[in-house]
Amino acid sequence: MLIRVKYPDGRYDMVKNFRLDHLIETRAIYSFKRASGWVVLGVDPLRQSGNRRHGNAPERRLRQLPFAASA
Repeated sequence: MLIRVKYPDGRYDMVKNFRLDHLIETRAIYSFKRASGWVVLGVDPLRQSGNRRHGNAPERRLRQLPFAASA
């Protein structure tokens, strides 16, 4: 999945989600876009580093199964 980011110099880019974590940790970006809108580092709340899931909540996304064609 690609995520839109904005760098401190005003440039925009699209990065893969695993790169986003590194960019946030190194403060290499100014903001990134979530489904709910833009998140500004240092202003808006972020998840904790390395903590992809919150608490003991079950994973809501289902693993996509291969398509099974009917006969």
